[in-house]
Amino acid sequence: MAAAIAVRPPSNSGLPQPAFTPPTTDWLSGTWHVTHSTLPMWKPKRNVTITYRSLPPTTPSPAQDVTNKLDDIVSYQTLSSDKVKTVTGIDTASGKDTGAWDWRGKGMLMIASSHWEVLGYGDLEAGQQWAVTFFAKTLFTPAGIDIYSRTKEGLSETVVTGITEALASVEHEPVKKLAAEIFEVKRD
Repeated sequence: MAAAIAVRPPSNSGLPQPAFTPPTTDWLSGTWHVTHSTLPMWKPKRNVTITYRSLPPTTPSPAQDVTNKLDDIVSYQTLSSDKVKTVTGIDTASGKDTGAWDWRGKGMLMIASSHWEVLGYGDLEAGQQWAVTFFAKTLFTPAGIDIYSRTKEGLSETVVTGITEALASVEHEPVKKLAAEIFEVKRD
């Protein structure tokens, strides 16, 4: 199983990038459950989901490439409340491919932005779709990693271990350090 799990260092790491085919916007689209993370903001939260919806691509000018965009809705509950809270934004592909994205909040959060990348993803047996995302440090949050699953039940322990081991083997010290800080996000 671990052989099927490969991750890359962040593109701004200065390290050589292995061959990587980024996920398409169609593959990313839909609801993902954040099952594991290193981001402190998820410790007091539960049932964290991120729903991506592909938006029509834009062409900034005739000389530029098409820019892919995603509608981004994060939903969660606190540990002590059943009220569902949401954060909305737009993700714009950060370059020619769909492996790196720049997020900008909507509404009151329009001043907030972040950069995130898909470090690895895949479809495993028994319908286990997974993705690992890396979030660059912002004014409000440290750099961090999220592990996504298509299902609320999450990924098998073997898959989570494979992802964690793959992250720990990346030749990028910040990612190695984060791999040792991964915790499970509560889901009920």
